[in-house]
Order: sequence, then structure tokens, then C-alpha cells
Amino acid sequence: MPVRALVAAGEVFGISSESVRVALVRLLARGTIERNERGQYRIAAAAEPIQRHVVSWTHLDERLVPWRGGWVAVHSAGVGRGARAQTRRGRRALNFLGLRALAKELWVRPDNLKGGVAAVRAELHGLGLEPTVLVFGLEQLDDAAEARARALWDTAALRRGYAEMGAALDRSAQRLGRLPARNAMVESFLLGGRAIRQIVLDPLLPEPIIPSGELAQLVDSMRRYDRLGRNCWKPFMTAHDAPHLQTPRSMPAMDNVLPA
Repeated sequence: MPVRALVAAGEVFGISSESVRVALVRLLARGTIERNERGQYRIAAAAEPIQRHVVSWTHLDERLVPWRGGWVAVHSAGVGRGARAQTRRGRRALNFLGLRALAKELWVRPDNLKGGVAAVRAELHGLGLEPTVLVFGLEQLDDAAEARARALWDTAALRRGYAEMGAALDRSAQRLGRLPARNAMVESFLLGGRAIRQIVLDPLLPEPIIPSGELAQLVDSMRRYDRLGRNCWKPFMTAHDAPHLQTPRSMPAMDNVLPA
């Protein structure tokens, strides 16, 4: 993205050019973005694991496999004892993959992601979990521990969130075409960002724990809304010679969809 496009986009949201430039300097310092020879900004290599995870919302169905009852577990004794940034990355990685604390320093999630424990381990480490933290498979919990594990997620709140966000997307989709161009740009970006954040942070629970299909309906609604939002932004992006992608499998991870 050229700097002029980022500055102009900030103006759409009432953000000063100075604030945009300060944010770019900070992101450069953190290694989240980098500049090319033309002075354009792009996602840096260090942020690519987060980028890949964020864009996974477009094809969640490809990430899931039938659940056979096992769990992916993380012994988190090494999380929270290092530098503050390291601790934040480790906690964020656990949150991204939907793990919850079953016992002190023991985090779990259903083993229903494609690639199993090895894939979850690699993604956790890529997202910032320290390589020394143990990630392993867990089987044959006793009945009480199994019940506690299945109750770690507030499934009622998740289902309510699917319905509420889906309804919000549908309402916005119906009015975007009637809004002034800038209003439509702002609404589609902010609401779309909220929806993507919700989907990206979903724990992707299997059918025995939460009914299937409701998250998939939200993802379908967001795919449709994504096309509408990109159309709202297309004239702006074209005018500023910025890339205009169609629901890509690889796209920049944006701060408004990422947890702190």
C-alpha cells in the first residue's frame, strides 16, 4: 500500500495524516510491516503467521476434521515468565487456537483441526508460543475431567454471537447501497473487521460440543458482505493505485481484527 493511500484512508475515518505516519513508524519498529524500494508498505515476514491465520476465515471448512474425542494440550509453565512481549505473544497464540485452561498450566482444545497435534503445535509456535512449551495429545480423560473440558467454552454465547453478527451483516448489506460513499466505506470496514475478528477468534468446536452449521452460516454471510465491502472501497483503491483483492486466500492482517 502506498503511503498516500494509507493517509487518505485515515482521513476517511477522521484520523490525521500525522497519526497514520506515527503508527507506520511504530509498526516498522515492531517488525510488523516493511517498506519496499518504491516506498510502499507491506506485511513483514515476521507477521506472516498471523496473516495466514487471519485469512483462514475464508476457508474454515478446510481446517476441520471429524472429532474422535481426543484433545490437543499445552503445558503452559513456560508462558508468562519471559519478557512482556514474549508473554503477550504466547497468550495470543493460545487464544488464536481456541485453547482454554483445564487445570493449572494445562490448556486444551478438541483435536479436530486438520493435521492434528503436529499442525496445532507448528501453528502455535509460528504465532509466538515459545518452542520450549510442550504441545501434545491428550486421551482418556476420566468422566469428570472430560465433562469439565467440554464445558470450558461458553457455547450459548458463541451461538448468540453467530446469530447477532449474521443479522448485523445482513442489515448493513441492505443499506450500504443507499449510503454516501464514505459512510459505506467506513461502515463496511468497521463491521466487516468486527465480523472477521469474531470468526478468527472462534475456537472451532466440534459437533458434540456445539451444533454444527451456525458458524458456517456466519462465514457465508461474511463472504457475501466482503464482496459488498470491497465494492464500496474499489473506487478509492483504484484512485490511489492500491491493490484491490477479491476475498483472497492471502491478505494483510489488519489491526482492527487482531487481539491486543
